[in-house]
Amino acid sequence: MLNLPPLSPVVFAQNREEETNIRVYEQASPAVVFLEGKQGHGSGSIIRADGLILTNAHLVNSDERVKVMLPDGRRLQAEVIRLDRNLDLALLQMPSVGNLPTLPLASGESVRVGQRVFAIGNPFGQFQGTFTTGIISRLDPEQGLIQTDAAINPGNSGGPLLNSQGELIGVNTAIYTHPGNGGNVGINFAIALNSIQTFLATPPPPRPAAPHLLTLNGEARPGTLTPQSQILASDNTFYNVYAFQGRAGMGVDIILRSAEFDAYLILVAPDGRHLAEDDNSAGGRDARITAQLPNDGIYLILTNTARPGEVGRYALQVSPLETPQLGRLQSATGFLLFAEGVLSSTTGGRLQDGSLYQEYSFQGRAGQVVHISIESPDFDPYVILMDSQGRKLAENHNLHPKTTHSGLSVTLPITDRYRVLVNAYDSRGEGRYVLRVR
Repeated sequence: MLNLPPLSPVVFAQNREEETNIRVYEQASPAVVFLEGKQGHGSGSIIRADGLILTNAHLVNSDERVKVMLPDGRRLQAEVIRLDRNLDLALLQMPSVGNLPTLPLASGESVRVGQRVFAIGNPFGQFQGTFTTGIISRLDPEQGLIQTDAAINPGNSGGPLLNSQGELIGVNTAIYTHPGNGGNVGINFAIALNSIQTFLATPPPPRPAAPHLLTLNGEARPGTLTPQSQILASDNTFYNVYAFQGRAGMGVDIILRSAEFDAYLILVAPDGRHLAEDDNSAGGRDARITAQLPNDGIYLILTNTARPGEVGRYALQVSPLETPQLGRLQSATGFLLFAEGVLSSTTGGRLQDGSLYQEYSFQGRAGQVVHISIESPDFDPYVILMDSQGRKLAENHNLHPKTTHSGLSVTLPITDRYRVLVNAYDSRGEGRYVLRVR
């Protein structure tokens, strides 16, 4: 037997590093596109197979159609469907395409200083598909930025910053330069994942022809969710949009019923703020929102599903409520989530201890302080707060020894869609309640 010297661990480490580089590039580069707009050249990431592109807002105008070059050489045009100048993020939609490669978003907890990162883009508008590597040099949570030494140059703007799994952790947005030096000097910035998730959590405004106009007469309006329906960017669920004219102080009762999918409702205010969301408050898998409108204007109702990929027929019923019918229901102004419901064996599930519960969700951001309260004249309420992965963050029985009202005040650890369980303290508890999340 030959007595060979052991292989150098440095060689192994170098090979593993090279293998990671190659794997990340081959996995991610087909989903990185080159953009040409009135504001200049840049890059973007395909985040949905039907051609939804995430990029920088500073590259485009809100009414602009942007030229897109795909890695396979195809040249298309995309419409700007959403723009946020403060976050410097934009969504573009390419028409009549499908089955495109996409970049998945990483978990918000996966970003650390010292972590290896990778950038793909089109520096100077001439070198499409350029791949560079580096590390995370610094995190700036106040500005929502990742600082990296991966080489980024003009033309890389809007392109992805990736982790070693080929997942998107940031959108490259800016470089630091000395006066007179327009190139990369090793101090570069990407918009962090928390800001991206906040941006994507609000659905793009529907195209002018998209909303179905509603008359608030309480009649059940039939509809169907199909793969051709609009897609919610935050979780890839299908939805249809309905619009109605509301006035300040007006009460509405919205019910979505379906025998073919788990119904989910979203009520959106005229300023784009989510007033309320609901999953199962109408019994079984049906959804219900009862709310008092804070302002005059056009409100949107999104008929949605609880899980991606669900389709089927449904009936949407929207009824006006006069102020006396609202009872103890208060205005939804200033609430992240506001709902009135009934906890019973026909409208909710049961936990392991046999107690009834109903579940709601709201979008929260890292560092945000939220106050949750549940009041009921019929049962002793219990509240549980969880993150989107089902991890319990906090729970409460009685807010004060002299009352059965339940409540929590929590500083949210990450930007996420949080879950609130309206629960009864024991297995006998059921009845009416009001949930408020500020």
